[in-house]
Amino acid sequence: VSELREWRPVICRKCTDTLWLLLFFLFWAGMMFITGYAVMAGSAERLVLGYDSFGNVCGRKNTPVEGAPLSGQDMRDKKYVFFLNSCSLEMQSLKISSVSLCVSSCPQEQLNSLEDLQSFARNNGSCLCIYNLNISNYTLNPKAAELCPTLPVPPSKSFPLFNRCVPQNPECYSKYATVLISMVNEMDIFHRILSGILAGRDAVIGLSCLALAFSFILVLAFRFIQTLLVHTLIALVVFGLLFVSGVLWWLYYDYRNDPSIELETEKENVKFLLGYAVFSTIVTVVLLSLILVLRKRLQYTVQLFQIVGKIIGRIPFLLFQPLWTFLILIVFWVFWVAVLLSLGTAGTAQTTSGGQVEYRALSGISYMAWYHFVGLIWTSEFILACQQITIAGAVITCYFNRNKNRPPPHPVLSSISVLFCYHLGTAIKGSFLITILRIPRIVLCCLYNILKQKEGACAKCLFKCCFCGFWCHENVLRYFHQHVYTTTVISGTDFCTSAKNAILILEKNSAQLASISCLGDFILFLGKVFVVCFTVFGGLVAFNYHRELQTWVVPLLLVGFFAYLMSHNFLSVFQVTVDAMLLCFAIDMETNDGSAEKPYFVDQELLNFVSQSNKLAEGRKHRSMRSFQDNEDGTELQPM
Repeated sequence: VSELREWRPVICRKCTDTLWLLLFFLFWAGMMFITGYAVMAGSAERLVLGYDSFGNVCGRKNTPVEGAPLSGQDMRDKKYVFFLNSCSLEMQSLKISSVSLCVSSCPQEQLNSLEDLQSFARNNGSCLCIYNLNISNYTLNPKAAELCPTLPVPPSKSFPLFNRCVPQNPECYSKYATVLISMVNEMDIFHRILSGILAGRDAVIGLSCLALAFSFILVLAFRFIQTLLVHTLIALVVFGLLFVSGVLWWLYYDYRNDPSIELETEKENVKFLLGYAVFSTIVTVVLLSLILVLRKRLQYTVQLFQIVGKIIGRIPFLLFQPLWTFLILIVFWVFWVAVLLSLGTAGTAQTTSGGQVEYRALSGISYMAWYHFVGLIWTSEFILACQQITIAGAVITCYFNRNKNRPPPHPVLSSISVLFCYHLGTAIKGSFLITILRIPRIVLCCLYNILKQKEGACAKCLFKCCFCGFWCHENVLRYFHQHVYTTTVISGTDFCTSAKNAILILEKNSAQLASISCLGDFILFLGKVFVVCFTVFGGLVAFNYHRELQTWVVPLLLVGFFAYLMSHNFLSVFQVTVDAMLLCFAIDMETNDGSAEKPYFVDQELLNFVSQSNKLAEGRKHRSMRSFQDNEDGTELQPM
């Protein structure tokens, strides 16, 4: 029966790489244990909302701590952290030495005496002295000077960085900012990123939505207006690259020559702006050079995307596949960040002299954090691998269908069912291999940041070479995995067997398919650059006027990363479709001969396009060989 059946994706399948599926379940059992431990032992509210020196979380109703009489108070109306000595803060072991309180509002005007503190408490309901000191005793208690803030109390304003009351007096503001930034700098990278997100969370959310809109518009453009899209996209990318590079250099020049820059955060902004400007200029020069070299071949991309558009037109639900993947990733990332915050605040409350409370981290937290971090990379790569297999399965189902005008029913749902029933283990194994390559690169990056002040030029060069090597290897492996997944869906084999088959197919047809695939990937990369450029420009406009406490270069970097991730997620529909279509074409040419017994499955349009591309490549090769031979002949026959 199998000999009489036409060649197409196998009907009788079996589960592949089941051992890896079991290993992934065991790994997630460990993730669930860490989640339960973090929820029971941690308190993310302390980090996000802030807390006072007596163990009370601001903005929440608290439970009492043994040995701390001022703990366990209802702070639902007191949402801001106020330091009694905000003008002379000091750092001691990642902790601010000044006593902190939860208050309902920050003082908007300077308070010069205890009578002013008493009047402010009665008029605004915000007590700025220790909780057990009655408002009527502010001026009567002989120890009021120790229990109340240092006079004069500068005017302050609530700032969205952990709900702190930030003094507005220039001298106090500078000292306050320096202490807070030094505390953030001494924290690990996770807390630093979190502080950047919270400092500009409104702008980050808005710019992420802008990147999402740009990505979706670009997907629709690739689907419906292929004729003018390539030239318009190239023009917009060139304009965006030049414009963003120019704006970055202008901002760097403006910040560098600003005499009012004294804070460490503002100096860090200048350094990061210089790095952004240099990186943007290098990317601009490289991409413009590539566009200039490939300008004559860009016309073939219009035909390529017209063919891809027809395939997606037969499977319109493919356009919504990245949206579901994106939503699943967002839900997972929110879960991951929530667990990380709880894990970072896991500690035991211990009372000190004066009834104050300190939280000491438990042993083994760092190992749990690394395990949790591996789970982030592995699970994210697994979700993206599932999307690739789903898209490849739908394209394969439509390609190996004789009646092109009548596509098979529900190809996306059919591909999802095949994935979940048979090939989850293959997706897990492929994503684990990428995770193995990403973790050493991240470790090298962390070591480089730790040792960059101590190492020499040779060690820096070695670090960067290793970092680039891992990055290149990871991207090559990611590209190869797409062909492995496509081969798995077609033949129903495990990861290693599919990798072997994919290598054999690509080895025989690399000359035919490499140029077409690379050209399509280059245009899609330009689309990602377009989304990143205009999103980063929006971020520059949004963050440029916040030259205050927050280090806005961190949110800007995150916005650029999210914009690239979103555009990659959405445009991967076309990238995976092109790769799967070309691999199916190679298998079709390898298996069938176009005769009545073994007719091709390929569309005539795709066959003509590949033939034209190959003729163009062969013509260039013959011209170069003829030119070389003419030069040799001319040299030999040249008269004396």
